[in-house]
Amino acid sequence: MARRMSIAGSTTTVREQVDEVVAATRMVAALIAESLASLEPALTMPQWRVLVLANEGSCNVTAVAADLRVHMSNATRMCDRLVAAGLLQRRRADYDRRHVLLTLTAPGEALVESAMDYRRRAIEAAMDLMTGDERATVVSAASVFVRATTQARMRTLSQG
Repeated sequence: MARRMSIAGSTTTVREQVDEVVAATRMVAALIAESLASLEPALTMPQWRVLVLANEGSCNVTAVAADLRVHMSNATRMCDRLVAAGLLQRRRADYDRRHVLLTLTAPGEALVESAMDYRRRAIEAAMDLMTGDERATVVSAASVFVRATTQARMRTLSQG
């Protein structure tokens, strides 16, 4: 098994390093679940993902289905529920009236911001327990991890 030098200087296997990152992602996933449960109305993870996609802009039902890897009819029903809840709206694209875009309503924007504020407070509370050097290490590692996982995800999506 391949061994690599960790930040602390000890030799660890690639599997041990991956397991450490998996443990960190479990904590992040728990934080996300808590933030979604704190909302009114509470959202499922797929519903949250739809709101995030709409918040990023230029999103349509086809993009939702592709991102969630679900059939178009499932994505349509999920969007219908979010529209009925007043969190999402459909609008015709200015550049082509045949295209229907999904955008957040004001309550949808407020809900996304509320969830993000919840996460920021929880992360800030954890980071308050760290030294300055530890915080800098976490921020640097998070930046590297986001960049690498984004690249890996794009590669996977492009391969179908």
